[in-house]
Amino acid sequence: MKWKQKKLGELIDLYDHIRIPLSGIERENRKGEYPYYGAQSIIDYVNEYLFDGDYILIAEDGENLRTRTQPIAFSVSGQFWVNNHAHIVKGKSNISDDLFIKFFLNNTDINPYVTGAAQPKLSQRNLKEIEINTPPLPTQRKIASILSAYDDLIENNLKRIKLLEEAALMSYKLLYQNSAKLKEYDLAEVWEIKYGKNLPQTKITEKGKFPVYGASGVMGFYEEANCLFPVPLVTSRGNGSGVVHRTNQPAFVTNNSFTFIPKEGFEEIHFHFAEMILRDLNLQQLRSGTAQPQLTIAGLIGVKVKLPTMNQLEDFNKLVDTQFSLIFNLEKQITKLREARDILLPQLMSGEIEV
Repeated sequence: MKWKQKKLGELIDLYDHIRIPLSGIERENRKGEYPYYGAQSIIDYVNEYLFDGDYILIAEDGENLRTRTQPIAFSVSGQFWVNNHAHIVKGKSNISDDLFIKFFLNNTDINPYVTGAAQPKLSQRNLKEIEINTPPLPTQRKIASILSAYDDLIENNLKRIKLLEEAALMSYKLLYQNSAKLKEYDLAEVWEIKYGKNLPQTKITEKGKFPVYGASGVMGFYEEANCLFPVPLVTSRGNGSGVVHRTNQPAFVTNNSFTFIPKEGFEEIHFHFAEMILRDLNLQQLRSGTAQPQLTIAGLIGVKVKLPTMNQLEDFNKLVDTQFSLIFNLEKQITKLREARDILLPQLMSGEIEV
């Protein structure tokens, strides 16, 4: 059977009418075990759920609809809650496959359907109008199965990374539990805290050489790096300000983030150890501003941190170096798997490769 040009509205059932947004205060009063999803990912956990089953969430608004530095559609399973920043869809029974739709949306230019300049938006009406070249259902399922195999390998590596990180965190906690002598320092005594550099959005691409860290983590890639060695990074602006990130490779750090570089006398502080300390400090509590939260270097002055001896830090470094070496190798595997999947994806979705 031939592929047919259809509109997405012919292939999906929409469940937006069930979603309910909760304010930060409401979520704080309803803490629980069920994931609370926004436009791109889980943003909280609450004590009730609205959905139970397998669905595809599609970002309704946000800059990512235009920049596409992250997928705009992702699979969710189980019991969960969704706010009003994501469309909730399923493929129509015996007509379309959920995963095929997800891969299609993540591989197609939807700019003609996105409205708004300051706040890009993909309305429900425009979502339904997106045109999709659709193969028969068995072909959809075969394509989804091939691409999902890559995603499954990526997910398995992510789980292994999480276990290794948990083991390293346990070593970190034991180090503090077994340290009789902990000396207190100002944060700025231990690290030189520096803002990154401004980088115009137009210079950030999907296929540059080095990852670019901005207000919400990696936002794309650039041909140059201004941070050449592993350091912890902290975002300084936006809703993600105060969040700690890690880079195991040279990167470009924008002026929406800052780096923590050990000062003289503190060179033995492993950057993974520094990352754990910064996470423990819960830097988001030090933010200022409401409409546009930000964390400033000035706001970090006077923040206290307790450190074990340099000899103890050396022992810690030896213990976790193996774990983080494995993490780094797994992260490289993930990058290669994503690259292979992304090369194959358009060829499958266009019918260039028959299945």
